[in-house]
Amino acid sequence: MTNKAPANNFDVAVLIGRFQPFHHGHAQLLQRALDTAPQVVIALGSSFHARSTKNPFTWQERASMICACLSEADKERIRFVAVRDYYDDVRWAHAVQKKVHALMPEAKQVALIGHFKDASSYYLNRFPRWQLIEADQTIAVDGPLDATLIRRVLFESEDINVSLDVVDQFLPKAIRQYIKAWVIYPHFADLVKEHQQLNKYKAAWNAAPYAPIFSTVDAIVKAAEHILLVQRGGFPGKGLWALPGGFLEQDERLLQGAIRELTEETNLAVLDSTLENALVDVKVFDHPGRSQRGRTITHAHFFDLQIDHLPDINAADDAAAAAWVPISALAAMEEVFFDDHFHILDHFLTLSEPDHC
Repeated sequence: MTNKAPANNFDVAVLIGRFQPFHHGHAQLLQRALDTAPQVVIALGSSFHARSTKNPFTWQERASMICACLSEADKERIRFVAVRDYYDDVRWAHAVQKKVHALMPEAKQVALIGHFKDASSYYLNRFPRWQLIEADQTIAVDGPLDATLIRRVLFESEDINVSLDVVDQFLPKAIRQYIKAWVIYPHFADLVKEHQQLNKYKAAWNAAPYAPIFSTVDAIVKAAEHILLVQRGGFPGKGLWALPGGFLEQDERLLQGAIRELTEETNLAVLDSTLENALVDVKVFDHPGRSQRGRTITHAHFFDLQIDHLPDINAADDAAAAAWVPISALAAMEEVFFDDHFHILDHFLTLSEPDHC
């Protein structure tokens, strides 16, 4: 990238993205940001997640990728902020603005650099105080310039060199070299297995006349300032911590399903009637991107047993383990939770820091 001097009065330009991975289209947007303001803040979305086929790279790895494509002069002008997914657009936008302001408190004129590639770009309209600069993407490539396609190729080929050759036209040379080194670590093999399992899920529903919408139920059980969690025994999310829960059966009500899944996975030594009396709240979590298995709407049931001891548990069904975890320990576990389960807990227990401007 060139170190071209900005030709306007913006104090800082903001570029928001997941960059999973960073490709030529992203590089073009970053160059536009560098051309717009003397300082650039890159907001790395979907941070603090467990690795998944949608978000295989940590925010630190993505920052390293981007820096590998920059000149030393441009590196001096760029700062990074890591932003979690809140599955709540208003809260997420406030968090982005708060982090940018904390990094650049004196900035008065802020430019937001973006490109409306599809419906997923609606987030660019969430920042009315910043001036949107829409950048055209004019890179000539054969086929769609899409990080989703790049990830799919990486996870589906048996030879990483073949995969990299296929997506070579999409990637800066430094990113190709980064990925080639990255795939030797054990997490890549697990992601390949997860990708295969997700493909099996989707293949099972290919004949449906409409894309299916799944209904699931989850249980948040509180006792003696602990929460009951399970560790997933299979893909997707093998080894990650989750709330006891699963798919609703055809002949049951939501509360019945939540209690059934809770019992099947944990053998919690509490009567169903006790759980029914302990139910204090139910919340629907319906963000379209909350699960990679497909559009999945879950009903989270919060049970507060209001007791000072921990009932016996024993993992079963598809849970590899079950554990009572202190509420005070949950915030530090954010990166080892499945899907949006940390954020479900955050809703009921307020685990993350305040994020409103």
